[in-house]
Amino acid sequence: MAITLDQAMAVLAAGERRAAEIGVPSAIAVVDDGGNLKAEHRMDGASLAAIEVSLSKAFAAAATDTSTATLAQLCQPGEPLYGLQETHQGRIVVFGGGIPLHASGKLVGAVGSSGGTVDEDVIVAEAAAAAFPRA
Repeated sequence: MAITLDQAMAVLAAGERRAAEIGVPSAIAVVDDGGNLKAEHRMDGASLAAIEVSLSKAFAAAATDTSTATLAQLCQPGEPLYGLQETHQGRIVVFGGGIPLHASGKLVGAVGSSGGTVDEDVIVAEAAAAAFPRA
């Protein structure tokens, strides 16, 4: 089972609502379980760089089935995944804002947010992921 477009749009909408609430124009991307783009929006005022960063965060979360905030810790020097961010032509982003999405215990996709600080991106991504309709 992969994420549907309707599910991806619900995730995007929730992320955009949260980004607007905290005043952080963001780009939010949703990918399927293979890391392929399903849907992406760039809010008015979000930087152009946020487009690729949000997509890379979502890709990294899907590719590793791990949040990018957790990857940030695991990819530090001396940690078990040190150097992972150098793989996949730089598409593995290792700072917060990417979260895998699951249904029935299986990875179905991921969401990535970019536009604010790392903490703000995590807040937006968490709100988006929480809205994932698992049914």
